[in-house]
Amino acid sequence: MAQFSTAATLTGTHSLHSSALDRVQNRTARIGIVGMGYVGLPLALLFSEERFAVTGFDIDPKKVETLNAAGSYIVRIPGTEIAAAQRSGFRATGDFAAVSEMDAVIICVPTPLSEHHEPDLSYIEQTASAIAPFLRAGQLVVLESTTYPGTTEEVLIPLLEAGAAGGLKVVRGDQEGLYVAFSPEREDPGNETVARRDIPKVIGSYGEPAGELAAALYGTIFNTTVPVSSPAAAEMTKLLENIYRCVNIALVNELKQLCQRMDIDLFEVIDAAKTKPFGFQAFYPGPGLGGHCIPIDPFYLSWKAKQFDFRTKFIELAGEVNEAMPQYVIDQTMEALNQRRKPLNGSQVLVLGLSYKRDIDDLRESPSLPIIEMLRARGAMVSYNDPFFAHVGRGRQYDLNMDCTPLTDLGQYDCVLIATDHSEYDYARIVAEAQLVVDTRNATKGIESDKIVRC
Repeated sequence: MAQFSTAATLTGTHSLHSSALDRVQNRTARIGIVGMGYVGLPLALLFSEERFAVTGFDIDPKKVETLNAAGSYIVRIPGTEIAAAQRSGFRATGDFAAVSEMDAVIICVPTPLSEHHEPDLSYIEQTASAIAPFLRAGQLVVLESTTYPGTTEEVLIPLLEAGAAGGLKVVRGDQEGLYVAFSPEREDPGNETVARRDIPKVIGSYGEPAGELAAALYGTIFNTTVPVSSPAAAEMTKLLENIYRCVNIALVNELKQLCQRMDIDLFEVIDAAKTKPFGFQAFYPGPGLGGHCIPIDPFYLSWKAKQFDFRTKFIELAGEVNEAMPQYVIDQTMEALNQRRKPLNGSQVLVLGLSYKRDIDDLRESPSLPIIEMLRARGAMVSYNDPFFAHVGRGRQYDLNMDCTPLTDLGQYDCVLIATDHSEYDYARIVAEAQLVVDTRNATKGIESDKIVRC
Protein backbone atom coordinates (compact mmCIF):
# COMPACT_ATOMS: atom_id res chain seq x y z
CA MET A 1 0.00 0.00 0.00
CA ALA A 2 1.31 3.42 -0.93
CA GLN A 3 2.20 5.92 1.74
CA PHE A 4 1.92 9.65 1.10
CA SER A 5 4.32 12.09 2.72
CA THR A 6 3.25 15.02 4.86
CA ALA A 7 2.73 18.46 3.40
CA ALA A 8 6.00 19.66 4.90
CA THR A 9 7.97 17.26 2.71
CA LEU A 10 7.13 19.11 -0.46
CA THR A 11 6.71 22.64 0.88
CA GLY A 12 9.30 24.93 -0.64
CA THR A 13 10.09 22.56 -3.52
CA HIS A 14 6.69 22.79 -5.11
CA SER A 15 4.91 26.07 -4.50
CA LEU A 16 1.75 25.27 -6.48
CA HIS A 17 1.40 21.99 -4.63
CA SER A 18 1.89 23.49 -1.19
CA SER A 19 -0.51 26.34 -2.02
CA ALA A 20 -3.13 23.81 -3.08
CA LEU A 21 -2.67 21.91 0.18
CA ASP A 22 -3.07 25.13 2.14
CA ARG A 23 -6.35 25.92 0.36
CA VAL A 24 -7.68 22.45 1.14
CA GLN A 25 -6.71 22.69 4.79
CA ASN A 26 -8.25 26.14 5.29
CA ARG A 27 -11.37 25.24 3.24
CA THR A 28 -10.80 27.89 0.57
CA ALA A 29 -10.22 25.37 -2.22
CA ARG A 30 -12.87 25.53 -4.93
CA ILE A 31 -14.17 22.13 -5.97
CA GLY A 32 -15.82 21.22 -9.26
CA ILE A 33 -17.73 17.97 -9.62
CA VAL A 34 -18.70 16.82 -13.11
CA GLY A 35 -21.89 14.76 -13.14
CA MET A 36 -24.68 15.62 -10.72
CA GLY A 37 -26.15 12.14 -10.46
CA TYR A 38 -26.34 9.47 -7.77
CA VAL A 39 -22.59 9.78 -7.09
CA GLY A 40 -21.70 13.38 -7.86
CA LEU A 41 -24.51 15.15 -6.01
CA PRO A 42 -24.02 13.35 -2.65
CA LEU A 43 -20.28 14.03 -2.95
CA ALA A 44 -20.96 17.72 -3.58
CA LEU A 45 -23.10 17.89 -0.46
CA LEU A 46 -20.39 16.29 1.67
CA PHE A 47 -17.87 18.92 0.58
CA SER A 48 -20.43 21.67 1.11
CA GLU A 49 -20.96 20.48 4.69
CA GLU A 50 -17.25 21.15 5.22
CA ARG A 51 -17.72 24.73 3.98
CA PHE A 52 -16.08 24.21 0.58
CA ALA A 53 -17.46 26.21 -2.32
CA VAL A 54 -18.61 23.55 -4.77
CA THR A 55 -19.64 23.91 -8.40
CA GLY A 56 -21.63 21.07 -9.92
CA PHE A 57 -21.23 20.59 -13.66
CA ASP A 58 -23.84 18.76 -15.72
CA ILE A 59 -24.85 18.71 -19.37
CA ASP A 60 -28.53 18.24 -18.43
CA PRO A 61 -30.05 21.76 -18.21
CA LYS A 62 -33.00 20.44 -16.19
CA LYS A 63 -30.68 19.22 -13.45
CA VAL A 64 -28.80 22.50 -13.42
CA GLU A 65 -32.05 24.47 -13.19
CA THR A 66 -33.44 22.24 -10.44
CA LEU A 67 -30.30 22.45 -8.31
CA ASN A 68 -30.00 26.22 -8.65
CA ALA A 69 -33.61 26.47 -7.50
CA ALA A 70 -32.69 24.43 -4.39
CA GLY A 71 -34.62 21.46 -5.72
CA SER A 72 -33.72 17.77 -5.85
CA TYR A 73 -34.41 14.94 -8.29
CA ILE A 74 -33.08 12.18 -6.01
CA VAL A 75 -35.60 10.96 -3.44
CA ARG A 76 -33.15 10.40 -0.61
CA ILE A 77 -31.76 13.95 -0.95
CA PRO A 78 -34.27 16.62 0.17
CA GLY A 79 -34.23 20.12 -1.25
CA THR A 80 -33.30 21.45 2.18
CA GLU A 81 -29.86 19.85 1.76
CA ILE A 82 -29.38 21.62 -1.56
CA ALA A 83 -30.39 24.91 0.03
CA ALA A 84 -27.92 24.35 2.88
CA ALA A 85 -25.17 23.66 0.34
CA GLN A 86 -25.99 26.88 -1.48
CA ARG A 87 -25.29 28.80 1.71
CA SER A 88 -21.77 27.37 1.53
CA GLY A 89 -21.39 28.48 -2.09
CA PHE A 90 -22.81 25.55 -4.03
CA ARG A 91 -24.04 26.25 -7.55
CA ALA A 92 -24.67 24.23 -10.70
CA THR A 93 -23.72 25.05 -14.27
CA GLY A 94 -23.38 23.57 -17.72
CA ASP A 95 -20.57 25.97 -18.64
CA PHE A 96 -17.26 24.11 -18.47
CA ALA A 97 -15.31 27.36 -18.72
CA ALA A 98 -15.86 27.61 -14.97
CA VAL A 99 -13.39 24.72 -14.60
CA SER A 100 -10.63 27.32 -14.81
CA GLU A 101 -11.77 28.66 -11.41
CA MET A 102 -11.54 25.27 -9.67
CA ASP A 103 -8.70 23.93 -7.55
CA ALA A 104 -9.93 20.34 -7.89
CA VAL A 105 -12.15 18.72 -10.52
CA ILE A 106 -13.78 15.37 -9.72
CA ILE A 107 -15.33 13.36 -12.55
CA CYS A 108 -18.43 11.31 -11.67
CA VAL A 109 -19.95 10.34 -15.01
CA PRO A 110 -21.54 7.06 -16.18
CA THR A 111 -19.51 4.20 -17.63
CA PRO A 112 -22.11 1.88 -19.18
CA LEU A 113 -21.72 -1.06 -21.52
CA SER A 114 -22.17 -0.84 -25.26
CA GLU A 115 -24.77 -2.98 -27.00
CA HIS A 116 -21.99 -5.53 -27.56
CA HIS A 117 -21.12 -5.66 -23.83
CA GLU A 118 -17.93 -3.69 -24.25
CA PRO A 119 -16.86 -0.71 -22.10
CA ASP A 120 -18.42 2.57 -23.17
CA LEU A 121 -16.04 5.31 -22.05
CA SER A 122 -17.71 8.01 -24.13
CA TYR A 123 -18.82 9.99 -21.06
CA ILE A 124 -15.28 10.02 -19.66
CA GLU A 125 -13.85 10.94 -23.05
CA GLN A 126 -16.37 13.75 -23.60
CA THR A 127 -15.78 15.10 -20.10
CA ALA A 128 -12.00 15.07 -20.51
CA SER A 129 -12.27 16.92 -23.81
CA ALA A 130 -14.72 19.44 -22.30
CA ILE A 131 -12.59 20.35 -19.27
CA ALA A 132 -9.11 20.10 -20.81
CA PRO A 133 -9.00 23.60 -22.42
CA PHE A 134 -9.73 25.21 -19.06
CA LEU A 135 -7.21 23.34 -16.90
CA ARG A 136 -4.13 24.94 -15.39
CA ALA A 137 -1.03 23.92 -13.47
CA GLY A 138 -1.62 23.11 -9.81
CA GLN A 139 -5.12 21.72 -10.29
CA LEU A 140 -6.10 18.22 -9.20
CA VAL A 141 -8.28 16.04 -11.47
CA VAL A 142 -9.78 12.89 -9.95
CA LEU A 143 -11.73 10.24 -11.84
CA GLU A 144 -14.33 8.40 -9.73
CA SER A 145 -16.23 6.56 -12.48
CA THR A 146 -16.00 2.78 -12.28
CA THR A 147 -13.85 1.46 -15.11
CA TYR A 148 -11.20 -1.07 -16.11
CA PRO A 149 -7.59 -0.90 -14.85
CA GLY A 150 -5.56 1.43 -17.02
CA THR A 151 -8.28 3.93 -17.89
CA THR A 152 -6.79 6.84 -15.95
CA GLU A 153 -3.33 6.51 -17.46
CA GLU A 154 -4.26 5.20 -20.92
CA VAL A 155 -7.38 7.25 -21.66
CA LEU A 156 -7.92 10.16 -19.28
CA ILE A 157 -4.39 11.57 -19.00
CA PRO A 158 -3.68 11.57 -22.78
CA LEU A 159 -6.99 13.35 -23.45
CA LEU A 160 -6.32 15.97 -20.78
CA GLU A 161 -2.84 16.66 -22.14
CA ALA A 162 -4.02 16.73 -25.76
CA GLY A 163 -6.74 19.29 -25.04
CA ALA A 164 -4.94 21.46 -22.50
CA ALA A 165 -3.67 24.88 -23.45
CA GLY A 166 -0.03 25.94 -23.38
CA GLY A 167 1.46 22.44 -23.38
CA LEU A 168 0.19 21.68 -19.86
CA LYS A 169 1.30 18.21 -18.75
CA VAL A 170 0.20 15.78 -16.07
CA VAL A 171 3.09 15.38 -13.64
CA ARG A 172 3.98 12.70 -11.15
CA GLY A 173 7.03 14.28 -9.54
CA ASP A 174 8.03 17.65 -8.09
CA GLN A 175 7.72 19.60 -11.34
CA GLU A 176 4.77 21.93 -11.74
CA GLY A 177 1.82 20.74 -13.80
CA LEU A 178 -1.53 19.00 -13.51
CA TYR A 179 -2.16 16.36 -10.84
CA VAL A 180 -4.32 13.29 -11.55
CA ALA A 181 -5.70 10.47 -9.40
CA PHE A 182 -8.36 7.78 -9.43
CA SER A 183 -10.62 7.26 -6.42
CA PRO A 184 -13.52 4.84 -6.92
CA GLU A 185 -16.97 5.82 -5.72
CA ARG A 186 -18.50 3.57 -3.09
CA GLU A 187 -22.06 4.83 -3.02
CA ASP A 188 -24.68 2.36 -1.78
CA PRO A 189 -28.11 3.92 -2.43
CA GLY A 190 -30.62 3.10 0.29
CA ASN A 191 -27.98 2.07 2.85
CA GLU A 192 -28.88 3.84 6.09
CA THR A 193 -26.60 1.82 8.37
CA VAL A 194 -23.24 3.19 7.20
CA ALA A 195 -22.70 6.94 7.01
CA ARG A 196 -20.97 8.13 3.84
CA ARG A 197 -18.14 9.61 5.91
CA ASP A 198 -17.44 6.20 7.45
CA ILE A 199 -16.83 4.53 4.07
CA PRO A 200 -13.02 4.36 3.60
CA LYS A 201 -11.89 6.24 0.49
CA VAL A 202 -9.43 4.40 -1.77
CA ILE A 203 -7.01 6.64 -3.68
CA GLY A 204 -4.65 5.65 -6.46
CA SER A 205 -2.59 8.60 -7.67
CA TYR A 206 -0.36 9.33 -10.62
CA GLY A 207 2.64 10.23 -8.50
CA GLU A 208 3.13 11.17 -4.86
CA PRO A 209 2.23 14.89 -5.06
CA ALA A 210 -1.16 14.04 -6.59
CA GLY A 211 -1.72 11.37 -3.96
CA GLU A 212 -0.90 13.70 -1.12
CA LEU A 213 -3.23 16.37 -2.45
CA ALA A 214 -6.07 13.88 -3.12
CA ALA A 215 -5.69 12.35 0.34
CA ALA A 216 -5.82 15.78 1.95
CA LEU A 217 -8.92 16.71 -0.05
CA TYR A 218 -10.87 13.51 0.60
CA GLY A 219 -9.63 13.43 4.17
CA THR A 220 -11.79 16.47 4.89
CA ILE A 221 -15.01 14.48 4.21
CA PHE A 222 -14.06 10.84 4.83
CA ASN A 223 -12.84 9.51 8.14
CA THR A 224 -10.38 7.12 6.48
CA THR A 225 -8.39 7.31 3.26
CA VAL A 226 -6.71 4.23 1.80
CA PRO A 227 -3.82 5.00 -0.55
CA VAL A 228 -2.75 2.38 -3.09
CA SER A 229 0.25 2.36 -5.38
CA SER A 230 -1.32 3.47 -8.65
CA PRO A 231 -4.55 4.46 -10.41
CA ALA A 232 -4.71 0.97 -11.91
CA ALA A 233 -4.60 -0.62 -8.45
CA ALA A 234 -7.49 1.60 -7.33
CA GLU A 235 -9.43 0.79 -10.51
CA MET A 236 -8.94 -2.92 -9.89
CA THR A 237 -9.97 -2.51 -6.25
CA LYS A 238 -13.38 -1.23 -7.32
CA LEU A 239 -13.83 -4.08 -9.78
CA LEU A 240 -12.84 -6.68 -7.19
CA GLU A 241 -15.40 -5.36 -4.70
CA ASN A 242 -18.25 -5.62 -7.16
CA ILE A 243 -17.19 -8.78 -8.97
CA TYR A 244 -16.96 -10.48 -5.57
CA ARG A 245 -20.63 -9.67 -5.08
CA CYS A 246 -21.52 -10.60 -8.65
CA VAL A 247 -19.95 -14.06 -8.37
CA ASN A 248 -21.59 -14.83 -5.04
CA ILE A 249 -25.00 -13.63 -6.23
CA ALA A 250 -24.62 -15.81 -9.32
CA LEU A 251 -23.94 -18.76 -7.02
CA VAL A 252 -27.16 -18.29 -5.05
CA ASN A 253 -29.12 -17.53 -8.23
CA GLU A 254 -28.03 -20.87 -9.64
CA LEU A 255 -28.74 -22.64 -6.34
CA LYS A 256 -32.21 -21.08 -6.31
CA GLN A 257 -33.05 -22.83 -9.56
CA LEU A 258 -31.69 -26.14 -8.29
CA CYS A 259 -33.45 -25.84 -4.93
CA GLN A 260 -36.74 -25.20 -6.65
CA ARG A 261 -36.43 -28.49 -8.51
CA MET A 262 -35.47 -30.23 -5.27
CA ASP A 263 -38.36 -28.60 -3.36
CA ILE A 264 -35.97 -26.93 -0.91
CA ASP A 265 -36.42 -23.38 0.37
CA LEU A 266 -33.10 -21.70 -0.43
CA PHE A 267 -33.88 -18.73 1.82
CA GLU A 268 -34.26 -21.11 4.74
CA VAL A 269 -30.92 -22.67 3.80
CA ILE A 270 -29.20 -19.27 3.65
CA ASP A 271 -30.65 -18.27 7.03
CA ALA A 272 -29.30 -21.48 8.54
CA ALA A 273 -25.89 -21.14 6.88
CA LYS A 274 -25.35 -17.58 8.07
CA THR A 275 -25.51 -18.70 11.70
CA LYS A 276 -21.95 -19.93 11.17
CA PRO A 277 -19.73 -17.27 12.80
CA PHE A 278 -16.90 -17.60 10.28
CA GLY A 279 -16.25 -18.46 6.65
CA PHE A 280 -19.69 -17.56 5.29
CA GLN A 281 -21.33 -14.34 4.12
CA ALA A 282 -24.98 -14.34 3.14
CA PHE A 283 -25.97 -13.37 -0.40
CA TYR A 284 -29.51 -13.56 -1.69
CA PRO A 285 -31.02 -14.49 -5.07
CA GLY A 286 -33.30 -12.26 -7.08
CA PRO A 287 -34.73 -11.62 -10.56
CA GLY A 288 -31.39 -10.36 -11.86
CA LEU A 289 -28.71 -7.80 -11.05
CA GLY A 290 -29.25 -4.05 -11.06
CA GLY A 291 -27.42 -0.84 -10.31
CA HIS A 292 -24.59 0.78 -12.16
CA CYS A 293 -21.73 -1.42 -10.97
CA ILE A 294 -22.41 -5.09 -10.26
CA PRO A 295 -24.03 -6.01 -13.61
CA ILE A 296 -21.37 -4.09 -15.55
CA ASP A 297 -18.01 -4.53 -13.81
CA PRO A 298 -17.42 -8.18 -14.77
CA PHE A 299 -17.63 -7.26 -18.45
CA TYR A 300 -15.21 -4.35 -18.01
CA LEU A 301 -12.57 -6.62 -16.52
CA SER A 302 -13.20 -9.46 -18.98
CA TRP A 303 -12.78 -7.04 -21.87
CA LYS A 304 -9.51 -5.70 -20.47
CA ALA A 305 -8.20 -9.19 -19.69
CA LYS A 306 -8.37 -10.13 -23.38
CA GLN A 307 -5.66 -7.55 -24.08
CA PHE A 308 -3.39 -9.74 -21.95
CA ASP A 309 -4.44 -12.95 -23.72
CA PHE A 310 -6.35 -14.06 -20.63
CA ARG A 311 -9.94 -15.19 -20.37
CA THR A 312 -11.76 -14.66 -17.07
CA LYS A 313 -13.92 -17.78 -17.39
CA PHE A 314 -15.19 -17.81 -13.82
CA ILE A 315 -16.21 -14.13 -13.92
CA GLU A 316 -17.81 -14.45 -17.34
CA LEU A 317 -19.86 -17.43 -16.19
CA ALA A 318 -21.15 -15.49 -13.19
CA GLY A 319 -22.20 -12.68 -15.51
CA GLU A 320 -24.03 -15.12 -17.77
CA VAL A 321 -25.90 -16.71 -14.85
CA ASN A 322 -27.06 -13.34 -13.54
CA GLU A 323 -28.02 -12.03 -16.97
CA ALA A 324 -30.22 -15.10 -17.51
CA MET A 325 -32.33 -14.49 -14.39
CA PRO A 326 -35.00 -12.28 -16.03
CA GLN A 327 -35.65 -15.08 -18.52
CA TYR A 328 -35.94 -17.53 -15.62
CA VAL A 329 -38.57 -15.26 -14.04
CA ILE A 330 -40.51 -15.20 -17.31
CA ASP A 331 -40.37 -19.00 -17.56
CA GLN A 332 -41.62 -19.37 -14.00
CA THR A 333 -44.42 -16.89 -14.59
CA MET A 334 -45.51 -18.74 -17.73
CA GLU A 335 -45.48 -22.05 -15.84
CA ALA A 336 -47.47 -20.58 -12.94
CA LEU A 337 -50.12 -19.28 -15.35
CA ASN A 338 -50.18 -22.56 -17.24
CA GLN A 339 -50.91 -24.39 -14.02
CA ARG A 340 -54.02 -22.21 -13.79
CA ARG A 341 -54.94 -22.90 -17.44
CA LYS A 342 -54.00 -19.41 -18.56
CA PRO A 343 -51.54 -18.49 -21.33
CA LEU A 344 -49.13 -15.63 -20.80
CA ASN A 345 -50.28 -14.21 -24.14
CA GLY A 346 -53.23 -11.99 -23.28
CA SER A 347 -52.84 -12.21 -19.51
CA GLN A 348 -52.98 -9.09 -17.36
CA VAL A 349 -49.71 -8.83 -15.38
CA LEU A 350 -48.93 -6.21 -12.74
CA VAL A 351 -45.20 -5.78 -12.01
CA LEU A 352 -44.47 -4.44 -8.52
CA GLY A 353 -41.28 -2.39 -8.32
CA LEU A 354 -39.15 -0.88 -11.08
CA SER A 355 -36.02 0.23 -9.19
CA TYR A 356 -33.16 -2.21 -8.97
CA LYS A 357 -33.49 -2.59 -5.20
CA ARG A 358 -35.92 -1.67 -2.47
CA ASP A 359 -36.76 1.86 -1.39
CA ILE A 360 -34.62 3.79 -3.90
CA ASP A 361 -35.43 5.77 -7.04
CA ASP A 362 -32.77 4.24 -9.28
CA LEU A 363 -33.55 2.41 -12.53
CA ARG A 364 -29.99 1.77 -13.64
CA GLU A 365 -29.72 -1.76 -15.05
CA SER A 366 -32.85 -2.79 -13.14
CA PRO A 367 -33.98 -6.34 -14.00
CA SER A 368 -37.58 -5.12 -13.87
CA LEU A 369 -37.09 -3.37 -17.20
CA PRO A 370 -36.15 -6.42 -19.32
CA ILE A 371 -38.77 -8.44 -17.44
CA ILE A 372 -41.46 -5.99 -18.59
CA GLU A 373 -40.15 -6.00 -22.13
CA MET A 374 -40.08 -9.81 -22.23
CA LEU A 375 -43.61 -10.02 -20.88
CA ARG A 376 -44.81 -7.59 -23.52
CA ALA A 377 -42.98 -9.45 -26.27
CA ARG A 378 -44.88 -12.60 -25.30
CA GLY A 379 -48.24 -10.88 -25.52
CA ALA A 380 -48.90 -10.02 -21.87
CA MET A 381 -50.81 -6.85 -21.00
CA VAL A 382 -48.35 -5.30 -18.52
CA SER A 383 -48.88 -2.61 -15.89
CA TYR A 384 -46.51 -1.53 -13.13
CA ASN A 385 -46.53 0.09 -9.72
CA ASP A 386 -43.59 1.77 -8.03
CA PRO A 387 -43.90 4.50 -5.37
CA PHE A 388 -40.80 6.24 -6.76
CA PHE A 389 -41.79 6.45 -10.43
CA ALA A 390 -45.03 8.03 -11.63
CA HIS A 391 -43.91 7.49 -15.21
CA VAL A 392 -41.14 5.62 -16.97
CA GLY A 393 -40.22 6.54 -20.51
CA ARG A 394 -37.17 5.75 -22.57
CA GLY A 395 -33.64 4.93 -21.48
CA ARG A 396 -30.44 3.70 -23.08
CA GLN A 397 -31.68 0.10 -23.18
CA TYR A 398 -35.44 0.31 -22.80
CA ASP A 399 -38.47 2.14 -24.18
CA LEU A 400 -41.48 1.53 -21.94
CA ASN A 401 -43.57 4.74 -21.95
CA MET A 402 -45.78 3.66 -19.03
CA ASP A 403 -47.58 5.36 -16.17
CA CYS A 404 -47.69 3.98 -12.64
CA THR A 405 -50.86 2.01 -11.87
CA PRO A 406 -52.43 2.45 -8.42
CA LEU A 407 -52.72 -0.62 -6.20
CA THR A 408 -56.47 -0.96 -6.45
CA ASP A 409 -58.57 -3.92 -7.62
CA LEU A 410 -55.64 -6.34 -7.65
CA GLY A 411 -58.06 -9.12 -8.50
CA GLN A 412 -58.31 -7.86 -12.08
CA TYR A 413 -54.79 -9.11 -12.81
CA ASP A 414 -54.05 -12.66 -13.79
CA CYS A 415 -50.67 -12.31 -12.09
CA VAL A 416 -48.95 -9.88 -9.71
CA LEU A 417 -45.18 -10.20 -10.12
CA ILE A 418 -43.04 -8.87 -7.25
CA ALA A 419 -39.83 -7.65 -8.90
CA THR A 420 -38.67 -5.19 -6.20
CA ASP A 421 -39.62 -5.62 -2.56
CA HIS A 422 -40.31 -2.02 -1.52
CA SER A 423 -41.08 -1.78 2.19
CA GLU A 424 -44.16 0.32 1.42
CA TYR A 425 -46.04 -2.66 0.00
CA ASP A 426 -48.55 -4.53 2.16
CA TYR A 427 -47.75 -8.06 1.04
CA ALA A 428 -50.45 -9.73 3.13
CA ARG A 429 -53.04 -7.57 1.42
CA ILE A 430 -51.49 -8.18 -2.02
CA VAL A 431 -51.65 -11.95 -1.54
CA ALA A 432 -55.20 -11.77 -0.20
CA GLU A 433 -56.51 -9.77 -3.15
CA ALA A 434 -54.47 -11.13 -6.06
CA GLN A 435 -55.30 -14.21 -8.12
CA LEU A 436 -51.65 -15.23 -8.42
CA VAL A 437 -48.43 -13.80 -6.92
CA VAL A 438 -45.03 -14.56 -8.42
CA ASP A 439 -42.49 -13.55 -5.78
CA THR A 440 -38.87 -13.11 -6.95
CA ARG A 441 -37.62 -11.51 -3.70
CA ASN A 442 -39.01 -13.69 -0.91
CA ALA A 443 -41.10 -10.65 0.02
CA THR A 444 -44.01 -12.89 1.06
CA LYS A 445 -41.93 -14.83 3.59
CA GLY A 446 -44.17 -16.04 6.42
CA ILE A 447 -47.35 -15.81 4.35
CA GLU A 448 -48.85 -19.17 3.47
CA SER A 449 -51.07 -19.32 0.39
CA ASP A 450 -51.45 -21.51 -2.66
CA LYS A 451 -51.62 -18.27 -4.66
CA ILE A 452 -47.88 -17.68 -4.13
CA VAL A 453 -45.18 -18.97 -6.46
CA ARG A 454 -41.71 -18.14 -5.16
CA CYS A 455 -38.98 -18.16 -7.77
